[in-house]
Amino acid sequence: MPWIVPCLPVLGLIAMAMSLSYLLPLGVSLWTNDGTAGIFGGSLVVNFVTGFLLWFTTRRYRRELQLREGILFISLIWVGGALFACMPLLLALGLSFTDAYFEAMSALTATGATLLSGLDNLAPSLNVWRAELQWLGGMGVIVLVVAVLPMIGVGGRQITKAEIPGPMKDDQLTPRMTQTAKGLWIVYFALTLACFAAYRLAGMSWLDALIHSFSTLSLGGFSSHDASLGYFDSLQIEIVAIVFMTLAGINFATHFRIWQARSFAAAKLDSELPYYLLVLVLSVAGITAFLWLKGVYPDLSSALRYAAFNTISVATNTGYATVDYAQWPVFAPLWLMFLGTFVACSGSAGGGIKMIRAIILYRQMHRELNKLAHPSAVSPLKIQNRVVPNQVVFAVLAFFFAWLATLVSTTLLLTLSGLDVLTAFSASVASLNNIGPGLHEIGPAANFSILDDFQTWVCSVAMLLGRLELLTVLVILTPGFWRR
Repeated sequence: MPWIVPCLPVLGLIAMAMSLSYLLPLGVSLWTNDGTAGIFGGSLVVNFVTGFLLWFTTRRYRRELQLREGILFISLIWVGGALFACMPLLLALGLSFTDAYFEAMSALTATGATLLSGLDNLAPSLNVWRAELQWLGGMGVIVLVVAVLPMIGVGGRQITKAEIPGPMKDDQLTPRMTQTAKGLWIVYFALTLACFAAYRLAGMSWLDALIHSFSTLSLGGFSSHDASLGYFDSLQIEIVAIVFMTLAGINFATHFRIWQARSFAAAKLDSELPYYLLVLVLSVAGITAFLWLKGVYPDLSSALRYAAFNTISVATNTGYATVDYAQWPVFAPLWLMFLGTFVACSGSAGGGIKMIRAIILYRQMHRELNKLAHPSAVSPLKIQNRVVPNQVVFAVLAFFFAWLATLVSTTLLLTLSGLDVLTAFSASVASLNNIGPGLHEIGPAANFSILDDFQTWVCSVAMLLGRLELLTVLVILTPGFWRR
């Protein structure tokens, strides 16, 4: 398997670096004396030693990764990362390997689906660990890797092209990929600190503010309470969450450009942003009116409060909840799930098709309709007065077909295995688009613990496919990928 060998020394180095992520939950465990310090300390050692042995025995094969090797490297990072990350869950909670791996994969892919209950009584270090994994995975572990790889003699250009979401992969913010990755992480870290401070000022404890700032900026949605943010019943906390979920759903390249230019005028370069904000505003207004007219809430202000929070949460793929929106009249929760499939911007922490692809698909449909009416007309597809090359359009169409085929396949598999249609469909949508909670038996008031092992693995694979944007993983399964 020639494409794996050059990846191994880099994987070893990354495993050693990522072992440091255990230090935060280890510190929390020692501070709170919750009894898990030995587990996190042991996991750190195992992670580091395994990484060192992998690097030491394969270091002579280290070289610049080519495109195929970069694609393979991405998948190995996420699959192996979840394998190591599930160790504390296995040891501390006594979960089966299937359940522990699902929880770890859900965290690293910033999906937020969980099969755990009793989160209020869970060891604080374990809640911090779950949220930290989301924070690391939310922006993409690989973006951090790109900033580190040049320092160890391995460039990151091919890896980044394989991992960056959205069709516009060749746009760079700075002349060097290392500077780009560092810049994005600076913005990500700064927004996380701001979110942490805002939650603290809004009334959260230090630990809750840390956990929820991690899971808000990553759009992961893990909480330290079974009732999610509904536990706090605080309008101030909900407003903080709405602001930072909305910010995290925007392309981080836009945040970076604003920070570089010290001006919000830089946001004009983002072709997705107006559509993103428009869809959110119209959806919040529409669902507010729908819930009020249906008598779900007695007054307009209550309808607005719950509609705004839960609509933005699901649309941005965060997955927080303040009420069981699955109990709303069926149109509203179905609309929320639909929003979760495309609203998040490319280059954000969100999942799904991404807004830029939705724009391209819509404009391609409009172009085809124009061709039917005017066969001789030349109508290039443009975004912000730039012509989108046909190869990009074809790639978007291929992605959409793969996404649709995967959604149908996972739904059929889950239905075949015994789930009812609504639960199976919403589990597929929630997993593939990294939303988190689904509807019916896996709704916001429940969790994924009702799934059997086969169903759990189907959802784990769907989460991985969704986070790595399908084609990056599916190409590995083609015979041509392995041919020289």
